[in-house]
Amino acid sequence: MRRVVCPGSFDPVTNGHIDIIGRAARQYDEVVAAVLTNVNKRGLFSVEEKLAMLRECTANLENVQISQFNGLLVDFCRDNGIGAIIRSLRSVSDFDYELQIAQMNYRLAGVETLFMTANPQYSFLSSSLVREIAQYGGDVSSLVTPDVEQRLRDKYKDRDSS
Repeated sequence: MRRVVCPGSFDPVTNGHIDIIGRAARQYDEVVAAVLTNVNKRGLFSVEEKLAMLRECTANLENVQISQFNGLLVDFCRDNGIGAIIRSLRSVSDFDYELQIAQMNYRLAGVETLFMTANPQYSFLSSSLVREIAQYGGDVSSLVTPDVEQRLRDKYKDRDSS
């Protein structure tokens, strides 16, 4: 079985993430969308919320599994029999950053990194940009699923009423 992992913080999951996961799902037997648990970084959404959003957004993809990890991604790969990492490239600056990580992951554990170019429709898209737009009441309906959009509205409404 050919298994790959699509790792990320997914804070929140965007249409760009879903596009990459879906494209990978057409190429591989199983795709694991794995949420990084970083105790040093406080996100807008909890890990549990991120996992729920990913499950909702990928429910139509039968060969996609949702998981979480902390520590080194290569350890997660080794522990779960995953031989490759899928990473999205939106720009040249992404490539510079991702190449260093890919080379280190290969050196540490022999895990390959496969780069998938972002759909031009989503090449500008990032979770941090979505959060910023949503925080100020902007329209993110073309950037995330309706469920994620509602979660963003609820999250910022809760913050405003605190």
